[in-house]
Amino acid sequence: MIYDIAVIGSGPGGYSAAVRAGQYGLKTTLIEKQPRLGGTCLLVGCIPTKALLHTADVWEHFKHPEAQGIQCKDPQLNYRQVLDRKNKIVTKHSKGVEFLMRKNKVDVVKGHARLLGGGRIEVKDGEKTQSIEAKNIILATGSEARMLPRLQPDPNLILTNVEILDMQAVPKSIGIIGAGAVGVEFASIFNRFGSKVTILEMLPRLVPVEDEEISKELERHFKKTGIRIETGTTAENIRKNSNSVRLSATLANGSKEELEFERLLVAVGRKPNTDNVGIENTKVQLDRGFVKVDSY
Repeated sequence: MIYDIAVIGSGPGGYSAAVRAGQYGLKTTLIEKQPRLGGTCLLVGCIPTKALLHTADVWEHFKHPEAQGIQCKDPQLNYRQVLDRKNKIVTKHSKGVEFLMRKNKVDVVKGHARLLGGGRIEVKDGEKTQSIEAKNIILATGSEARMLPRLQPDPNLILTNVEILDMQAVPKSIGIIGAGAVGVEFASIFNRFGSKVTILEMLPRLVPVEDEEISKELERHFKKTGIRIETGTTAENIRKNSNSVRLSATLANGSKEELEFERLLVAVGRKPNTDNVGIENTKVQLDRGFVKVDSY
């Protein structure tokens, strides 16, 4: 079978394109390497973080209900249930994307896609390999977290936006390298959940790609709530202990400080998922210049 359109990647860009193609009556397939549909935004980005932000906001009201004229004695945070709620929301929306594919007669193929040129696509799913042909191909493979050089994420101590969503308990302290959208969201979440939060940002202000007035207001609010903010700061010599992470920070005034955190979140931007997708077998020219993008 030759498809009219093959879409590689099931994030908002990919599944929206597949739905529209199906609505126009085009024979369409959607290829996704992850077990669930939805991409970064739905599975480990916008949707789960907004679920946690909502719970953090509700928890803040429980801790300080007096302004609302409410008395609440001894409120308790069950973080396992917080995670369960987040996971249920993600699962519900992912199943919604699956329903849209069925409704619009889009064939879903699971596996890692690689362009072979000439409209041919190789899809590997474990030991299974199949070939797909399409008249048109949409590459919507999204992005992943950029990691600092010589550093690898792990489920326990050094985290990206993926690993931090599966932490089973609120850490006593968390350091965040990077003050873009990802960094400040998790700073807000875990500060309200009770963690001692420190933000380290190399550039002169928080959310540096946003309006300067927004940065100033966000910094004012964060400092008021107890978040430590160090802009114009670089982090070096990051090393793991058995249950913590240590690093050397050079602050904006030139002084050096040794810092230790129970968890470290690296939120220094995103990079495109274009490795090993067969770009070299097409006429596409890929610009490898560095672009710092902090949103999902």
